[in-house]
Amino acid sequence: MAQERFEKQLDFLILIDKMKNIERQTLIADGSRRETDAEHSWHIAVMALLLKEYAAETIDVDRVVRMLLVHDLVEVYAGDTFCYDVQGNLDKQKREQEAADRLFSMLPDDQRDEIRGLFEEFDRMDTPDSRFAAALDRLQPIINNHLTNGHTWRKGHVKSVQVYERMAPVKQATPELWPLVERIVAHGIEIGALEE
Repeated sequence: MAQERFEKQLDFLILIDKMKNIERQTLIADGSRRETDAEHSWHIAVMALLLKEYAAETIDVDRVVRMLLVHDLVEVYAGDTFCYDVQGNLDKQKREQEAADRLFSMLPDDQRDEIRGLFEEFDRMDTPDSRFAAALDRLQPIINNHLTNGHTWRKGHVKSVQVYERMAPVKQATPELWPLVERIVAHGIEIGALEE
């Protein structure tokens, strides 16, 4: 074992433990508290294993899982940005790229390149794997939001059109799951959680 390599890996692993304290806007399914980035990443990685049959394109589920486990690591430095926060999203890409530079440079070069590559591929959504990963990243919060009576939508005064725009990757990458999105949005409007 090369000691320097191991020390870099260990420092990185200790740093990303902070994901357990980064709270997202989404509540966990029982509505008792906000979920953390670490919980979100774990949840959608498991979703990939279970829902791979709904992918519209041929995917490598192992790559998808790796992508989902690393896609939010940059939030250790950049913080979480609420997807419907127009102002917060203006500089999100810049903040996340700076965080990626800082975070991934901690790793040995080969792992830096691999993990950064997965992170960037996820953001581009230009491969079957990244499109499927992005669909799950959007599907999980909408399910939790539905289970908590539209908590996040109410808090952010979200309109149904915004949700449909946000959910577009679901329609593209997992069209069989799109009716679920439509039912959830219709229910959100019905209960007054979503503005039309």
